[in-house]
Amino acid sequence: MADIKLFSLTNGVSELPSTSVTLEKELQTVIEQNMPTFFGVTFLKSEYSITNGRIDSLGLDENYSPVIFEYKRSTNENVINQGLFYLDWLLDHKADFKLLVMDTLGLETANKIDWSLPCVICIASDFTKFDEHAVNQMQRNIKLVKYKKFGTGLILFEHLNAPKVKPIIETTTTTPNASRSGIQKTFIQQFETSSKQLQNVYLSIQDYILSLGDDITENQLKYYVAFKKIKNIACVEIYQSKILMHLSIDPQSVTLQKDFTKDMTNTGHYGTGNLQIIIKNIEDFEKAKLLTDRAYNEG
Repeated sequence: MADIKLFSLTNGVSELPSTSVTLEKELQTVIEQNMPTFFGVTFLKSEYSITNGRIDSLGLDENYSPVIFEYKRSTNENVINQGLFYLDWLLDHKADFKLLVMDTLGLETANKIDWSLPCVICIASDFTKFDEHAVNQMQRNIKLVKYKKFGTGLILFEHLNAPKVKPIIETTTTTPNASRSGIQKTFIQQFETSSKQLQNVYLSIQDYILSLGDDITENQLKYYVAFKKIKNIACVEIYQSKILMHLSIDPQSVTLQKDFTKDMTNTGHYGTGNLQIIIKNIEDFEKAKLLTDRAYNEG
């Protein structure tokens, strides 16, 4: 892949040489101190001890999905296989992770953990084309991020892949939003039982959001789908007669329309974003496109 070049326009044009961080721990510390800004993840624990190893960094993203960070220390280290091992360990030790979240962020957050799409973020100064191919073949939520440091005050993160994986569906449990049977339907179940017309509207929403840029990834969680850049720009739920889309836009900056847009600030709902758009047909989505564009541009 082509290398990224950065130029300074101060006192003429000069190329800033890129370097790797000499000490791997330095990079780890910078990332752990700035996880929300860099990756939209809340930091939980550094050097988390497990059976036969240590997870470099652990976090929880805004969709309450567990995130493992692994940093490549040497050219011959297989950080992808390490991350995959740690991911499997975490899936087998959910109670340990929940206890960590409880101790760090509280019981309320711990009860919201979503195991549908746990993620491994592998960070290195470089990856090979074989690394990218291997990750695509694994069909696991493993992201490769290449970093470059420029001078003393600039660092660049290049996201090399956007994994498309199926969510891990657990047995449904009783929730406050449960149906008459006492069981909350998953996103997939809601989609499959909605009308063909509404399914087509959702597919139009999906296609449109993904077409906004190749920096968007689609994360299908248990009860909703999150479309995100670094952070969520839109979270979408589907029901029998409507689709709810929550956008990361300040509702006070929008002229709200009855039965179409709603301020969800301080009101509980799935996903993130305080501006709710109610979509019942393709005409509603056509009206929502400008707001969707805005969420992408501001995200």
